[in-house]
Amino acid sequence: MPKMKSNRGAAKRFKMTGTGKLRRAHSSKSHLLTGKSPKRMRPLRKGTSVHPADAKRMKILIPYG
Repeated sequence: MPKMKSNRGAAKRFKMTGTGKLRRAHSSKSHLLTGKSPKRMRPLRKGTSVHPADAKRMKILIPYG
């Protein structure tokens, strides 16, 4: 049986945690940064978890985590 292919775009954007949840980076970090305050930017450095409603679909895209 051949291996399943993971969606490469999703594999670069999401990482699986040890408990099986998905981690993602925040948006709004790539351009137009001069108008955003440091206070606004600091929390965006940290990752966050994918909402459970979306996580089910994302896990299909990256079967091997």
